[in-house]
Amino acid sequence: MTIADSVLAVMFVGLTAYALFAGADFGAGVWDLVAGGTRRGRPQRDLIEHSLAPVWEANHVWLIFVLVVLWTGFPTAFAALASTLYLPLTLAALGMIARGSAFAFRKTVPASGVQQLFGAAFAFSSFVTPYFLGAVVGGIASGRVPPGIAAGDVLTSWINPTSALGGVLAIGVCAYLAAVLLCADAVREGSDGLAEAFRTRGLLTAVLVGVVALGGVVVLRADAPMLFAGLTHRGLPLMIVSGLAGLGSIGLLVRRRYGWARLAAGLAVVAVLWGWAAAQYPYILPPRVTIADAAASRTTLITLLVSLLIGAVLLVPALVYLYTLFQRSHRHAAAGVPRREEAA
Repeated sequence: MTIADSVLAVMFVGLTAYALFAGADFGAGVWDLVAGGTRRGRPQRDLIEHSLAPVWEANHVWLIFVLVVLWTGFPTAFAALASTLYLPLTLAALGMIARGSAFAFRKTVPASGVQQLFGAAFAFSSFVTPYFLGAVVGGIASGRVPPGIAAGDVLTSWINPTSALGGVLAIGVCAYLAAVLLCADAVREGSDGLAEAFRTRGLLTAVLVGVVALGGVVVLRADAPMLFAGLTHRGLPLMIVSGLAGLGSIGLLVRRRYGWARLAAGLAVVAVLWGWAAAQYPYILPPRVTIADAAASRTTLITLLVSLLIGAVLLVPALVYLYTLFQRSHRHAAAGVPRREEAA
């Protein structure tokens, strides 16, 4: 493994963390969208807010991390991506801004009508943002981002069958991750009714994602033959792991083993991402730009790698402590403070 490969692998670790944590974050917003009216949907929205409030902003640290590593370590690839895919990237960024602002303001405004407006903005942005991010992945993976500044088509690079498949799968996977997460949170909060509601939604989502994934085989074979070949050869073991983990998470969800279901669902997502990486290796922009072609100088890569390792020592324990503290505070709150749905 070269230094460039190592830097890209570290970047993929950050991408994996973003897919897991921000994926569940976006998915919770999807469930916020379909929670129902103000009164009927309040218990679900309360649980979603309790689950997201301490960590939703921290999740985007991973996206910033990925962009900085790509920009510094592989500047020519970053330039090609940013200039060809600037439309979906801009739309995704606007969605994140609108989503974050609405999530923060919804809890502070007194008027119910304004709360509904902010709630709609939060939920809609949570729905479309993962689609645009999935479309970006589809454009890259299908080889529609050539080297050079704005060398690719600014529309067909992300409006194509593979990008549409990536966007739809991104929404479905985020929704499934969030459903499993919220099941566990609902049980911890002592609300078995909410756990059952999200369990049902999670199972339905799993079926829909499975159907889309099976149909995606036909799409990839016709629209992205190089990616299809990589996924069915070099990436096949990881795709098998993803499939087995996904089936395992469904089985655990059926048995109401929510903690283990969360781990299995996460493993399925991790295997898919790394299967994609294995499928297009050694290309960073298939089918022409390899990792070595796009890499910065050796000195830059070594400096970047050392900086990342030092940063990980400082950042990762803080994030682990944040998530751990959040879990503990919920258990203590559930033990001593009546839930809003009970008090109402």
